[in-house]
Amino acid sequence: MSNELTDAIVGMREDEALAMVARDLDAGVAPIVVLDQAKEAMTELGRRFECSEAFIPELIMGGEIMKGISELVKPHLQAADGESARRGVVVIGTVAGDIHDIGKDVVVLMLDVNGYEVHDLGVDVPAARFVEAIGEFSPQVVGLSGLLTLAFDSMKATIDAISAAGLRDRVKIMVGGAPADQQVQDYTGADGWGSDVSAALNLSSRWTGERS
Repeated sequence: MSNELTDAIVGMREDEALAMVARDLDAGVAPIVVLDQAKEAMTELGRRFECSEAFIPELIMGGEIMKGISELVKPHLQAADGESARRGVVVIGTVAGDIHDIGKDVVVLMLDVNGYEVHDLGVDVPAARFVEAIGEFSPQVVGLSGLLTLAFDSMKATIDAISAAGLRDRVKIMVGGAPADQQVQDYTGADGWGSDVSAALNLSSRWTGERS
């Protein structure tokens, strides 16, 4: 697959982007390749937003395009994966102060089709809601997502709140998003980090295996 899909999404050409996805899936392109290409476009939109080269309407439109792509891709993922027993419980959300949901939504989709019970808390999620969700759903894994660098402080505050509630030893916490790296993990106090879907799947698989 070329950069045509990325260009169409960044250019807000929804019909063109969806037609490309349908064509490539019919041609046998792996669903994860399609999702990675779409995620690359959303990362670029996020970069432009931080640099004031794109604005909220573009992010919203990009999100709508991504949702349409996810709907096209999901049946192919399910067909490839087949039926499987639930492998573990994951709570995930975009932390307070950040409204980006594209990377998170892709991770939610992939975790779901790979056999996890996923509870998506949405975007701009306060620390208290994560604490509440841990008590409500008893997850093995908590995912904190963010695209903006300002999200790092919110990630740290969320993990601090989980610790203060006495729940830190009950869960493994991953931080994710394009800017995530080892330094962010160390700063926030998370157990792991990832900037793509594969990392989220690998961490979830390892941690739910450890807790099983």
